[in-house]
This record gives sequence, structure tokens and C-alpha cells, in this order.
Amino acid sequence: MLITGVLVLTVLAILVAGIAIYNRLVRLRNTVESSWSDIDVLLKKRYNLVDNLVETVKGYASHERKTLEGVTEARSMAMKAAGPVEKAKAENMFTSTLKSLFALSEAYPDLKANTNFLELQKQLVEIEDNIEYARRYYNAVVRDYNTLTETFPSNIIAGQFGFRKAEFFELESPEARERVKVDFS
Repeated sequence: MLITGVLVLTVLAILVAGIAIYNRLVRLRNTVESSWSDIDVLLKKRYNLVDNLVETVKGYASHERKTLEGVTEARSMAMKAAGPVEKAKAENMFTSTLKSLFALSEAYPDLKANTNFLELQKQLVEIEDNIEYARRYYNAVVRDYNTLTETFPSNIIAGQFGFRKAEFFELESPEARERVKVDFS
């Protein structure tokens, strides 16, 4: 009778621990998805803002068609990218073309003084800060989630219920890791 009681308590303790691990995995997976959604929203805001920047620059530098088309094309590709790995590749390209847009402003003093352009610049700086924070948060959540899916005993529960490793949002090129310089003064 005593052995049966101990056995029942042991099985019950294992069951409760398994449920707790499962629930933690679900919470972390949902947090990963939510934080990725936050990044996606910020990137869309940035894409829209860049579209406004391109339109503003067009008024001052319409003959710079190749640069403007490059920014627009890179923006479109970045918007279509899905998932952290594909999005990171598209962001590398987009950041590179965005730098060429800002280089144009140096050649056009009237553009640098345009109040609409200056306001867009200010908004872009704010969005860049928010994107950087959101990327860090997302990667921290992914790290915690991946650690839980790979460590014992939670890896057993994760494997049984189909929890898979999440992808980090990593920028490949050193240039893309740098903040886009938005200084028109």
C-alpha cells in the first residue's frame, strides 16, 4: 500500500511537471510569434515612411530615377519576405539602398531644409530605434524558447508535442547591422 501511494505520487508529480513544461512552451511560442508580429508591424511602418521619403525626394531629385527605383524595389522585396531568415536577407538589401537615398540629400540643400523631409527623418529615427529594440526582444524570446525546447527534460515534452526551434532574426552583413544614418543637417 505504501509503495503504491509513493508510485501514484511520483506519477502525479511527473504529470504535473509535464503539464507545467508544456504550458511554458506554449507561452514562449506565443511570445515568439507575438514579438515577430511586432517587428513586422514596425517594418511595415518603416516601409510606408520610406515610401513618403521617396516621394518627397522625387520632388527635388526627379532625375535620380535609378536610385529611387532601387529603393522602391528593395522596399517591395522586403515587404514580401516571410520569416526571420528571408526577412533578414531582404532587410540587408533594403538598408543598403536606403543609404543611397540618404546620400542623395547631400546633393540637394533645398531637400535637406524641407520641413516635411525633416519630419520624416525624425519619424524614421524613432522607428529605427523601435525596430532595434523589437529585434533584440524577439531574439531574447527565441533564445529562451529554443533553450527550453533543447534542454532536458523539456526537450522530451517539446518533441512529443511538435515544438520546433524558432529562427533568430539576424542580419548577415556588417553594414546592415549598423543603424541607418539619418542625418541631414
